[in-house]
Formats: sequence, structure tokens, C-alpha cells
Amino acid sequence: MKPIRKSEILRYLGYRKDMEINEHTDELIDQCIDELKKVINPQFVYKRFPVKRVDDTILIEGMSINSKALSKNLEGCNEVYLFAATVGIGVDQMIRRVEITNMAKAAIYQATGAEMVECVCDDLNDKLKEQAKEEHLYLKPRFSPGYGDTSLELQKDFERLLKMSEIGIHLTESLLMVPSKSVTAFIGITDYPQKSVSGCKACDKLDCPSRKE
Repeated sequence: MKPIRKSEILRYLGYRKDMEINEHTDELIDQCIDELKKVINPQFVYKRFPVKRVDDTILIEGMSINSKALSKNLEGCNEVYLFAATVGIGVDQMIRRVEITNMAKAAIYQATGAEMVECVCDDLNDKLKEQAKEEHLYLKPRFSPGYGDTSLELQKDFERLLKMSEIGIHLTESLLMVPSKSVTAFIGITDYPQKSVSGCKACDKLDCPSRKE
């Protein structure tokens, strides 16, 4: 797994770049990283599908998605990867264990788990990028259900197409993933490099506390 970025953990915790971190918090973050490393179980699954765009509607393997944000992200793509990744249930168990007695540590566990699953996604992204390179293809930035005007209902299609339960990911009735530190995303495939708006820049939730500047 890629090196865990403490700067990202601090961002999830609400720290701005100009804010100093005290020694106690710094040491507690290091402790939480070490503890979570012992319980994580990184896994992922992905599949490649043809994609068609009709105006702002995207057609992928039985999915008909009306989303301007995703349509813009997949502009120029004839194929797309769908993937799901998780660090396992261990992080959730650690959070539940301490949230009654130590909310500060529970918050750091939450932030560290979020960064850890992003590292798993980055590793997978690098793997897929190398595969694409061998075919003289390029990848768009990943784009998750829930970004911008893209519905969380798509989680049901990810579950259907990827069989996410085989790597331990299940959906609740409200379409949240269990384990909570799990990610699903689209990655568009193109035959030439091009700029694309994705992630926080593609999302209209300007007041999101986890938004990157």
C-alpha cells in the first residue's frame, strides 16, 4: 500500500494548511496509524465495460445514468472500469471500540481509515494505468457515485456487476457501504490524454467538510 499521508489525515480532521498541529495530536495520529495497520485487510475488485454517451446519459452494462458530471468526466471514453475497494471491517471495529471512551482517538481512526482506503484506490489506479499504457490507452481520474449529480443508487449496480460481497463489501438500505472505509468508482479509458474535471472539482457540494481546495 502507498505511504499514508498525514497531511490527508489532518485534512479529514478539519485542519487547514496554515494550522499547526500540537505534539500530542501528532503522536496520537502516529499511534493510530500503527494500530490500524495491524487490522486492515485491503482488497479490491474491478471489471472493464464498454460505455456509450447519449447527450448527458451514460450507458454501461444495463445502467442508464443521467448525470452531467459523470458525462463530462467520461467524455471521449469508449470503455470504463468499475471498481470497488476496501480496507476491511477491522477499522470499523476499532472505531466502535473507542468511540464511547475516547472520541478524539475515534475521530483519528475515522480519518486514518479514510486515507488508508484512498491509498488502496491509488494503488489500484496505478495498476490499471500500467495495463492501459501497454495498450497505448489512458485513464481518466476516478469518479465515485455521489459526486455532483451522480446518484448513490448506482451502488446497487456496482454490487450487481462486481459482486462486491466477495471482497466483504455489503450495502445498507440507505446504500452506505459496510465496511465504511470502502470506495466504488468509475475510471474512464481513452485513446488519448485529455483534461477532465473529477473528484471535488466535479462536485457541487461546496460546503463539504472533506472538500479539497
